[in-house]
Amino acid sequence: MRTGPSQEEVRRQNLGALLRYVHIHGPTSRAELTSELGLNRSTIGALTADLAAARLVTEAAPRETGRAGRPSLVVRPESELVYAYAFSIEVDQLRAARVGLGGEVLDHRADDRPAGLPAAEAVPLLAEFVKDLQQAVPDGAVYVGGGVSVSRMMRRADGKAGLSGGADAAAVGEPLGAVLAAELGAERPLVVGNAADVAALAEHARGAAVSCDNVIYLHRDAGVDAGIIVGGRRLTGHAGQSGQVGHMVVLPGGRPCSCGSRGCWETEIGDRALLNAAGRDGDGGRGAALAVVDAASRGDASAQAAVRQVGDWLGFGLANLVNIFDPEMVIFGGTLRDVYLAAAAQVRSRLNSMALTAAREHVRLRTPQLGEDAALIGAAELAFERLLADPLSS
Repeated sequence: MRTGPSQEEVRRQNLGALLRYVHIHGPTSRAELTSELGLNRSTIGALTADLAAARLVTEAAPRETGRAGRPSLVVRPESELVYAYAFSIEVDQLRAARVGLGGEVLDHRADDRPAGLPAAEAVPLLAEFVKDLQQAVPDGAVYVGGGVSVSRMMRRADGKAGLSGGADAAAVGEPLGAVLAAELGAERPLVVGNAADVAALAEHARGAAVSCDNVIYLHRDAGVDAGIIVGGRRLTGHAGQSGQVGHMVVLPGGRPCSCGSRGCWETEIGDRALLNAAGRDGDGGRGAALAVVDAASRGDASAQAAVRQVGDWLGFGLANLVNIFDPEMVIFGGTLRDVYLAAAAQVRSRLNSMALTAAREHVRLRTPQLGEDAALIGAAELAFERLLADPLSS
């Protein structure tokens, strides 16, 4: 009967822990690794030697120490040589990037997404991006996989993706990751994630929520979704459908929603709600919604009233989420970023009047530190996960 992990299993776990630490924290001295990982110096030396031999990290003396004595070697991720591809399929934009180990965006491409183009038909366009990106890949570089961020993805558990509503209402017939991998001619799998989920992952690892283990990332693009991190782990739910906060009913009998219900939160804080409140065409999309926010900043009275109204509803739903999840931080992404910045007073007022005191006192409201790169960096994190779990198996 086995009483514990074998020496090889322990070594593999330690290799993964060390590489993950350097991947997240960047160049790190051996002394810091010894302290943070709870391993002795000789073990750290052996592990870094193995990772360096696999060309995953490099070791070198620090450039300046300011201290007497022999400096501790610094371990750096091989960002230029070990990389993943990251893709973002958004309502009106397609983006691709080559992201190095350590989370550095090495190169990227972006273009408008043609109106009504289904997610599956975006795959050849993304493949063209990759052909451009490959031209700058250095000799000897290692591709470890890819990640795809899809706005309003459905059926996340099996990788089938589509936008709820509009041209993408039906899920793509084949798993999107497999289709894109086949188009690229790549053997390594692509991992597909919801835009809110992957942005939450990125901001938690490298952005505004680095020090927080309980985070809600609210994202509005095709609809309103949330990436939720509880106790440092992403909350995905049984079928991968958690985070559909836009379909939380806030006004029974209210406006009809694309999901078939009425009075969903999405119907009160979505782009269409903002446009309708401002007396503008409700089908204008992201650009038209942002134009309302811009008009409000320039003194347009109807636009200001619309922003305040949507901000009030934003705070209404937020208070419910704060009461349920008790987060340390809430981040407003997508077009909700602009609405929050323009209506922060209304959001905070609703939060203060509705949320429980113990929950609201410590919650911090923020915008993404990584900006639009959050989706790409998060998608790359999905791709790196296999490597970080077992660095020498790839």
